[in-house]
Amino acid sequence: MSAPLRVGVIGVGVISKQYFETFPRLSNLRLTAVADLDVERAKAVAAEQGVAALTVPELLASDDVDVVLNLTIPAAHVPVGTDALRAGKHVYAEKPLGLDPAEAAPMLALAEERGLRVGSAPDTVLGTGIQTARRLLDDGAVGAPLSAAVAWSSPGHERWHPAPFFYYQPGGGPLLDMGPYYLTALVTLFGPVERVSGTSRRSPRERSVGTGPNAGAPVPVTTDTSMNAILEHRDGTVSTVSFSFDLWATRRPLFEVYGTEGTIAVPDPNRFDDPVELWTAGTGEWRAAPANAGYPGAARGTGLADMARAIETGRPHRASGDLALHVLEIMAAVTVSSETHTVVELQTTVDRPEAVPEGADPATW
Repeated sequence: MSAPLRVGVIGVGVISKQYFETFPRLSNLRLTAVADLDVERAKAVAAEQGVAALTVPELLASDDVDVVLNLTIPAAHVPVGTDALRAGKHVYAEKPLGLDPAEAAPMLALAEERGLRVGSAPDTVLGTGIQTARRLLDDGAVGAPLSAAVAWSSPGHERWHPAPFFYYQPGGGPLLDMGPYYLTALVTLFGPVERVSGTSRRSPRERSVGTGPNAGAPVPVTTDTSMNAILEHRDGTVSTVSFSFDLWATRRPLFEVYGTEGTIAVPDPNRFDDPVELWTAGTGEWRAAPANAGYPGAARGTGLADMARAIETGRPHRASGDLALHVLEIMAAVTVSSETHTVVELQTTVDRPEAVPEGADPATW
């Protein structure tokens, strides 16, 4: 293995803690610097991590940074990522890749032009949960795949997030916030989507911050809060998806795959290693499916380690910008379909990412 890829983090908010917890276990990554618009917060995090606290321009210009981990808000993902590429850095960003495909596509073109990599969360699909479900599907455990049903809901992030305002602005909403986990998993399982039909609505319910220093502050809502769609995959599978910030409770299945010979209960794609369950016509009952694929112990940052290894070996990385762009177009198509009451044909496509074999290490495999 060559020298670790040196990582500079821009944006040290809530999600950054999960990455910092994972870095010590990823031998091909080394955190070297952090930056944030809140300079004092950056200094505090830098002291905790034993790295340099820099301004954003300083981090982009640093010779001690090979890749920028972009953990800013969604509206800044493309501007910050583009600046990093222009500075000669690889980029790995939190989801979504951008606010819309037209904004994000030029960033990927710039990366290709400069021989740099762009990766994007979610990397949860690289854990043992989704990868075991994929292996069952590929091995024919439920026969030929027919359809999938996905449903995610909550009463709203304002109940737990101390500053939830961006979730209810353009670039937020349940689709852009939670959709990438489920849609990336669906593309990982079945391949790209070709056509989308969607509906959406905005709840009239008034919202306020439930915790932290902003508790009680009203949360203006300027984006739709519930979305539903039908996705037609290239392989013929049809997925129905539902995402909502409006539901107080539900008993609907979270994620199920239906085949000619049975059903796979897919674990939560917002997590890495929850168990998979399998029901087949031959057994007539649910049973646990042993984990037999995926990076064991995966956590946020695994996709970046996989990208670092791909850079070293010259292979495609799994949590790629192309995959994230396709997922972003799926989400944009849901909105367009809802507004126009039409079926939307997608323009992007992507190959299914290479499967992760059992027991692989992202730093060496």
